[in-house]
Amino acid sequence: MQQEVEKPSRGPQSQFQKGHQIPIEHHKKPGLQAEMEDPNPTSSQLPTEDGGYQTYKAARKLAGKKAIITGGDSGIGRAVAILFAMEGASSLITYLPEEETDAQETKKRVEEIGQSCYCYPTDLRDKKNCQAVVDTALKSFGGIDILVNNVSMGNHLRHQYPPRLLSFEIYNSSSEKRLDHNQLCIG
Repeated sequence: MQQEVEKPSRGPQSQFQKGHQIPIEHHKKPGLQAEMEDPNPTSSQLPTEDGGYQTYKAARKLAGKKAIITGGDSGIGRAVAILFAMEGASSLITYLPEEETDAQETKKRVEEIGQSCYCYPTDLRDKKNCQAVVDTALKSFGGIDILVNNVSMGNHLRHQYPPRLLSFEIYNSSSEKRLDHNQLCIG
């Protein structure tokens, strides 16, 4: 059995090639993956030790499972939806209405793999929207096996409140909304 060796991301022992720089882009919020420049983000490939990429090798570990993936239109959420599909799971993804372009690309990529992907544009800061997501997943799938709570509430808070007004109570309220969503899925 080959032993895994953890390598640092910076310094002389770095896992990256000398001089490697992570590209930085600035986008208005919410950022759309469709607007990202090269190199395009990858959703089904894993980095290799030599600085390249290899396609993820699925083992069908999630065959027949059904997932809700919040923030599933792009970035980590898109990668999860695609990799779950490669493992055999169907998904319902949530996202903000202005992220429809990215959501449709995620849906297309999941369906190309042979799994279902339901798109549900909504704002999960409202508890009744969370309930509607769960109800839709139950109606579409007949059950829910997995919840990936990937939605970002922090960016919305920063736009609603000046930094000096952000308080524990506001952050606590945001956390409670995420917990409500989890409880609706579990309960």
